[in-house]
Amino acid sequence: MTRPVRIALAILPLVVLVALLGVFATQMGRSTSFVPSALLDKPVPDFALAAVEGHDQPGFATADLSGQGVVVVNVFASWCVPCRDEHPMLMDLAQRDVLIYGINYDDPADNARAFLAELGNPYDAVGSDRDRRVGIEWGVYGVPETFVVDNDGVIRFKHVGPLDADSYENVLLPAIAAAAEPA
Repeated sequence: MTRPVRIALAILPLVVLVALLGVFATQMGRSTSFVPSALLDKPVPDFALAAVEGHDQPGFATADLSGQGVVVVNVFASWCVPCRDEHPMLMDLAQRDVLIYGINYDDPADNARAFLAELGNPYDAVGSDRDRRVGIEWGVYGVPETFVVDNDGVIRFKHVGPLDADSYENVLLPAIAAAAEPA
């Protein structure tokens, strides 16, 4: 091996390390609740969710998310601790006459029913996504996630992670108001 090749190979790890440090430095301080979504400003995906078995509410489908004003779609599961933390915000939102649809994600029906019986049910419809296929179509990273859909069935906002008092008041409610405004 020639001397210039040996020098290049010796310096290569240092160059890679500096590049990685540069990437990490540019990402520091970035909001982790904002995850870009390819679905923003696009129609909701084509899907149909059956009702949670034994639950007295219907499931829902793509057609249910347009022509009704602004709709909030929340992805939740009984096994999700942060879902419990954000649930009071969803209960408050339901009191504001906002339509809320729930996607019960990878959750046995008994557990989903118990979760809603214990914490209250803010949802106008709840669909069961046991195989996570609809979650994949919506680009769900994990639970909870909350979407705002406008009257035309277009996704206008996505919040990843649990809603807290601050994100509810200062992010979700303004996103709902913005989606209600004519384009």
